[in-house]
Amino acid sequence: MMQRQPLVSVVMGVRNGADSLHATLTSLSEGQDLDLEMVVINDGSTDATAAILDGWAQRDSRLRVLHREGRGLTRSLIEGCAAARGAYIARQDAGDRSLPGRLARQVAALEQDPEAALCSTHVRLVVEEGVTATVNELPEEALADGLTGPAIHGSVLMRRRAYEQAGGYRSCFYYAQDLDLWSRMVEAGSHRVVPELLYEATISPGSISGSRRKEQEAFHALIVGATRARRSGQSEAPWLERAEQLSDACRQARRNPRREAQGAYFIAACLEAEHPQLARRYLEQALALNPWHLKARLRLLRQR
Repeated sequence: MMQRQPLVSVVMGVRNGADSLHATLTSLSEGQDLDLEMVVINDGSTDATAAILDGWAQRDSRLRVLHREGRGLTRSLIEGCAAARGAYIARQDAGDRSLPGRLARQVAALEQDPEAALCSTHVRLVVEEGVTATVNELPEEALADGLTGPAIHGSVLMRRRAYEQAGGYRSCFYYAQDLDLWSRMVEAGSHRVVPELLYEATISPGSISGSRRKEQEAFHALIVGATRARRSGQSEAPWLERAEQLSDACRQARRNPRREAQGAYFIAACLEAEHPQLARRYLEQALALNPWHLKARLRLLRQR
């Protein structure tokens, strides 16, 4: 019997996301009024993630689960997108929520503009306590060259043919795999933005954006170099080789409390104006992780 072809394939990689999986999957299974499938790669989880996903798959035939040893997000996304059957591929991160109607609005935006390759939305960033840290509202003109990412990776929906034409995610980018992809996809079509708040992302001190900023910046520089080379007709190979070397170092890196301290400080800075008491808790967390974090200490002193 032939398998149905859904309109949208939602692709997600997850490692040890048991605490937040229910809310994430519910936002997709109940809040999106269109024909979809969910392709989830369990990337070597050691908590209850596998059992939760298998239980959901038994109840909802739209969910397909691939259990794998830990390989990192990029390789999970490569496999998930290859398995996707939909005409559109949507990203979703574990711990985040797609707000009601998100996918339908993005599909409509791409169907109204046949030249567009991908579409993102405005995003609300929340902390684990449920409080809004900030709202990302990037305009389309800021994303046109593909070297500035959308509000957040998980908010993107892509035409599958444009994804495949661009060559998909590349394993040599352990981090910033999304920016590398956008830089190539905008060469096939434009990046549209639905100017509505349709995605909610949870951030924590250990989030990549906060704790791996140094690595993200290094990958960004390599992506800029590769893009300029590609667009001028030169070889990307030297840049991709350096990206693979950096990825090898990232794969071997261990947890770094000082990096997490920087993530806690970033959250505190976002919260300080409207939630000073909660911001204080994150500043104290930053100092617990790194007693030598001078900016956190000075910010705490100013609050007294």
